[in-house]
Amino acid sequence: MPYVDRMTIAVPRLSRSTVAGYSLGSVGTGGFATLPGLVLAYYLTDTLGVAAAAASVVVFAPKALDLLVNPLIGSRSDAEAARTGTRRRFLLLGALTLPVFFALTFAVPTGLSALAGCLWVGTAFIAAAVAFSLFQVPYIALPAELTDDYHERSRLMSWRVALLGVAILLFGAGGPALRELGGGGRPGYLVMGVVAGLILGLGMLASWRIAPRGPATNVDSTASHGISESLAAVRSSSAFRFLLGTFVLQALATGCMLGGAQYVATYVLDAEDAVSFLFVALVGPAVAVMPLWTRLVRQWGKQRAFFLASGLFLVAALALLGLLSGPGGWVYAVVALAGIGYAGMQMLPMSMLPDVISDHETRSAGAVRAGAFSGVWTAAETVSMALGPAVVLLVLAATGFVSSAGADPAPQSDTAITGIVLAFALVPALLVAASMWALRGYRLAAEERNRNH
Repeated sequence: MPYVDRMTIAVPRLSRSTVAGYSLGSVGTGGFATLPGLVLAYYLTDTLGVAAAAASVVVFAPKALDLLVNPLIGSRSDAEAARTGTRRRFLLLGALTLPVFFALTFAVPTGLSALAGCLWVGTAFIAAAVAFSLFQVPYIALPAELTDDYHERSRLMSWRVALLGVAILLFGAGGPALRELGGGGRPGYLVMGVVAGLILGLGMLASWRIAPRGPATNVDSTASHGISESLAAVRSSSAFRFLLGTFVLQALATGCMLGGAQYVATYVLDAEDAVSFLFVALVGPAVAVMPLWTRLVRQWGKQRAFFLASGLFLVAALALLGLLSGPGGWVYAVVALAGIGYAGMQMLPMSMLPDVISDHETRSAGAVRAGAFSGVWTAAETVSMALGPAVVLLVLAATGFVSSAGADPAPQSDTAITGIVLAFALVPALLVAASMWALRGYRLAAEERNRNH
C-alpha cells in the first residue's frame, strides 16, 4: 500500500470515551511507578532487615532489565501493529499478569532470612517489571496512533496526567494507609500488594479496551522491525535524544524524591504517616493546575512551557533544603509549589513524544516505529525511577543510616539525617538543573510552527 502523509489529513477531535479509556491506563502505570518507589526500599530495610547497600541492588537490578526487555517489546509490538494494526495483545497480557507479580513482591513469608527475603523480592519484582513492560511500551506508543494533532495530544496528555495525579494520590497516600489497615509489618504489606495490584490491572484493562483494533493502513508494511533496525531509527532522531535526556534526568530526580519521602517523614518530620500528607501536597496542586499547562502550550508551545515547569520544581527542591534547619508546616507549601511544576514535567514531555514519533514516521515514509521509540523511552524511564531509590539508599549508606527490623525506627545520627535531606532535596535539584540544559537542544518543526502560530 502506498504511503499517505497522515499530517495532511484532517484529524477529528478525540472522543470522550477514548480520552477517558487512555487516561485510566495511568492508574496502572502511575501506581506501579509510584508505590514501589515509595515503599519498596523501606520494606526491605525496615521490615525485612536488609542492609541499605544490599537493598539498593534489589531495588535497582530488576528494573535494569528494562534496558533489554523494553526495546525488544517495542520492536515486536511495531511488527504486530504493522501487520494487524493493533497492539492489543501486548496490552492485555501485561494487564492480566502484573497484579499477580506485584502482590507476590510484598508477600515474603514470615521466617525467611534477610537474604532469602532479598531473593524473593528480587525474583517477584523482575517478573512484575516484565509484565509492566508488556503493557507500558505499547501504551506509550498509542497517542501517536490515536491522533496526529499537536494540541489534541496536549489535551489527551492533560487528562492522562490528571488521572496520573489521582493515581499517585491513591497509591502514594492509600498504599501506606492500606499497609496500616492490614496491621503493618509483613501482613500489612501483603494486603497492600494484593489490593493495589488489582487496581493496577483494572486501570490497564480500560486502556486495552480503547486501543486501535486494525487493520493497518497508511503504513510501510515492508519495513524491517528487528531490534537493530528499531534502535537505529531511534538514534537517528536528534529531537528524541534531547527530549529523552531531559526526561531521564527528571525521572531520576522524581525517583530520588519518592524514595526519600518515607525517610523524611519518619526521621525528619518524626511521623511515619506524614508521607501521605507529603503526597497530597505534591499531587493535589498538580491535578488542579493541569488546565494552566494546557493553555500555556497554546500560547507558548510545549518546549517553553516545559522550561517553566522545570524551573518551578527546581526552586521548590532547593527550598526543601531548609529541612536541614528544622521541619515545619512550611514544608507542605513548598512541596505544593513543586507539585505545580511536577504536573507540567509529566504532561509536557509525554505530549512531545508523539510529535517526535510522527515526525520520524513522516520522514521515513510510513515505517511503524512508535513501539521502538516508546520501548527506549520506557526503558530509560523505569531504570531512572528505580535508580532514584537506589541513589537514596547509597546516600544513606554513605552517611551512616542504621537499618531496623523492629517495630520502632532505629535512632539516627545527625549525619544520617543530613543525608536523608540531601537525597530528598539537593540531588533532585541538581538533576533538574541538568535536565533544563538538555532541553535547550530540542528542535522540532512542529514545535516551531505552533510556537509561531
